[in-house]
Amino acid sequence: MKVLVPVKRVIDYNVKVRVKSDETGVDLANVKMSMNPFDEIAVEEAVRLKEAGTASEIVAVSVGPEKAQDQLRQALAMGADRAILIKTDAEVEPLGVAKLLKAVCAAENPELVIMGKQAIDDDSNQTGQMLAALTGWPQGTFASKVAKDGDRLKVTREVDGGLQTVSLSLPAVVTTDLRLNEPRYASLPNIMKAKKKPLDVKAPEDFGIDIAPRLKVLKVTEPPKRTAGVKVADVAALVDKLKNEAGVI
Repeated sequence: MKVLVPVKRVIDYNVKVRVKSDETGVDLANVKMSMNPFDEIAVEEAVRLKEAGTASEIVAVSVGPEKAQDQLRQALAMGADRAILIKTDAEVEPLGVAKLLKAVCAAENPELVIMGKQAIDDDSNQTGQMLAALTGWPQGTFASKVAKDGDRLKVTREVDGGLQTVSLSLPAVVTTDLRLNEPRYASLPNIMKAKKKPLDVKAPEDFGIDIAPRLKVLKVTEPPKRTAGVKVADVAALVDKLKNEAGVI
């Protein structure tokens, strides 16, 4: 079974995000970039499927600037066999990414696409669902457990009421949640081996996909700063403030 794993280059989750002074976006100057944490979980799950003998090949793919090769090399060091970078310096919306991934699926014919449920930069939580809709494949979102069941894939997913288990025919799209696994650290020997693994660089034009944005960002602002709290003398004063000032009761 060939597995396709999309990964995204995002600001490292440990970095405090700064908004540009003109409110046109987020300041990326001299900021540490990393692989999206949910995509790390997807790569780890794909590697585990290969180690279990379920998957035969893992192909990592990313849509982004040339520096996204760093994140693809990380995926290769974790255990992916080869990588594809669709190079573009433009901001690509989830629909554009889903269309590009559909084109990659048509060229690679994977039986499984496993990806993070969302990226921590835009929090859209859309690409996996859009890819499933465009390809017509079944989907298992917010997966907390993935297991091969004969010629089908059994996915346990997190829902509001608890857990739901679905059985998917292949090919399928799966999006990963935090509790699926704990990603491994790439060892130094594997990091060195990753430098020799194949990494193809393509462009959106090679697939004939229009990635022009459909949305326009008007402005980006920081959340309002929290004001200092106050102490009240008794319960009556607390109720009065909650009712007349906060308006919550």
